[in-house]
Amino acid sequence: MVQIPKPKSTILIIDDDEQIRKLLQKLLCAENECTSVASAEEALAILNTTTFELVISDINMSGVNGLDLVPRILAKDVDSVVVMISGQRTIDYAIEALRVGAFDYITKPLDIRHVEAAVRRALSHRKLLRDRRRYENHLEELVKERTAEIEHLAYYDRLTNLPNRVHFIDRCTEAMATAKNNHHLAGVVLVSIDRFKNLNDTLGHTAGDQLLTEVAARLQTCLREGDMIARFEGAEFAFLFSEVSDAGNLAEASLSMTESLKPSFRLGAQEVYITASLGISLFPLNGEDSTAILKNAGAALYRAKKQGGNNHQFYNSDMNALALNRLALETSLRQAIDNQEFVNYYQPVVNLMSNEIVGLEALVRWQHPQLGILPPSEFLSLAEDTGLILNISESVMRSACVQTRKWQLQGLRGLRIAVNVSARQFQQKDFIDRVIQILGDSRLEPSSLELELTETSIMENPESATQLLTEVRQLGVKVAVDDFGTGYSSLSYLKQLPIDTLKLDKSFVTGATTDPDDAALVMAIVTLAHNLRLRVVAEGIETDEQLAFLRLLRCDEGQGYLFSRPQPAELLGQTLLENSPPMRGIHSPRVMQINV
Repeated sequence: MVQIPKPKSTILIIDDDEQIRKLLQKLLCAENECTSVASAEEALAILNTTTFELVISDINMSGVNGLDLVPRILAKDVDSVVVMISGQRTIDYAIEALRVGAFDYITKPLDIRHVEAAVRRALSHRKLLRDRRRYENHLEELVKERTAEIEHLAYYDRLTNLPNRVHFIDRCTEAMATAKNNHHLAGVVLVSIDRFKNLNDTLGHTAGDQLLTEVAARLQTCLREGDMIARFEGAEFAFLFSEVSDAGNLAEASLSMTESLKPSFRLGAQEVYITASLGISLFPLNGEDSTAILKNAGAALYRAKKQGGNNHQFYNSDMNALALNRLALETSLRQAIDNQEFVNYYQPVVNLMSNEIVGLEALVRWQHPQLGILPPSEFLSLAEDTGLILNISESVMRSACVQTRKWQLQGLRGLRIAVNVSARQFQQKDFIDRVIQILGDSRLEPSSLELELTETSIMENPESATQLLTEVRQLGVKVAVDDFGTGYSSLSYLKQLPIDTLKLDKSFVTGATTDPDDAALVMAIVTLAHNLRLRVVAEGIETDEQLAFLRLLRCDEGQGYLFSRPQPAELLGQTLLENSPPMRGIHSPRVMQINV
């Protein structure tokens, strides 16, 4: 077997003493490829075109000396390794050489053993630097690839690869603005497959997915140039007609869609026939913006389904039940703020190595007088739209700080609390003042509070966000990026933002033990965060397998149903105090699965 010779390391020797140059070349050239020059100026000229794995330079040379040369070498190649040699044996020279960036320091007269040892250490260090750079580049490429996938999924449906609701609304908003400026009509048609749930339950989800894919393909044949089709949730599709002359255009388009679905679909061995219900809304006749147009198209679709399906309906003014329901909910929200119906539930955050409870996350619930406890998904979107989120968010933060201080005074001294900050709240000019006031009123130490912000809210104005978060951290308050991986996931901003913690989104944790891509991404994010000296908290841990995987990666902390569901203060407080002093933690993850 032919053995491939090991490539030689490249070394640049710089010394104005010819005897020293010859001695070093003779000593090192057997195993390395050596180049020698008599001055720093010659060395810089060579370094403009050639990279060396090791530079050995004298300190005291005429012209540019060795100490001035080192920074210029590192400016050309940050991974350069420089060893200095000098006839000065004082510690001051060695310290100065290391201060400017040298890796090692050798004194004259040269001791061959010392020179050989220093060169071995330097070349080994250079290899480590090269390997680390390669590894970091690989991680960055991996995250970039996954980020591109996530960004695609943010705007496109995974099953049909059609634009999704988010993308559709963006385009719809643009089309309405153009129609308003050009004084023409635009329209939206919502298409829903009749009795799809029954078919899906009968034939199975695989057949259901196949049907949706084929429906998408047929409906695309009805699309005019410049218009758009999207898939919404379930078996619902949406058409955007950016310019129409009258309602008759949309009626004709609806009939074309219905006709395209009449031929049978072959799902495995089963032949299936389907029908569809359609709801139609015209801009500006049925609304002045995309939200109103979509809402009213939905009301028309509801009427079509109520009439048995397999028909299309235009919106008219008596289809306003949804709008009335929304108005009623908004009124209830305002009353709930006045009546202090919003309460905090708390979910423990656990150190994954020690099983100790190290903190809590405050999660808002609406204690509705008629409907009972409502989760955030039922009201936060409307609260954001109406601006009521500001009152709710401040109430949550104030209550969480007061309760945490109360627990600390009862013996849980190290307890910290994480509070979600909405994008609208973060954008308020007096945000910092509000935080300071709440901390002062509750007498909670700033270091016990962590503010959680989404990537999206930060990246709306990254420069302003960076300045504001810097002020937050100067107070002593911690900062976390929530749901990391679902937004921008930009490595460039991640390095620059003044943050302490990354919260790994539940969607990645869920798939980490079943999907190799998710596992690779979780591994990459945890490694990257640790390299940036950030704490990693995994959200949504629900199985022992997920916990074991995260522990293997040395993920710092986690939360999820495996440890505990969110609970009101009176229930969780009892459990916390039973685990004290001093916060002994959870001996088994199952212990915290108590009644909600």
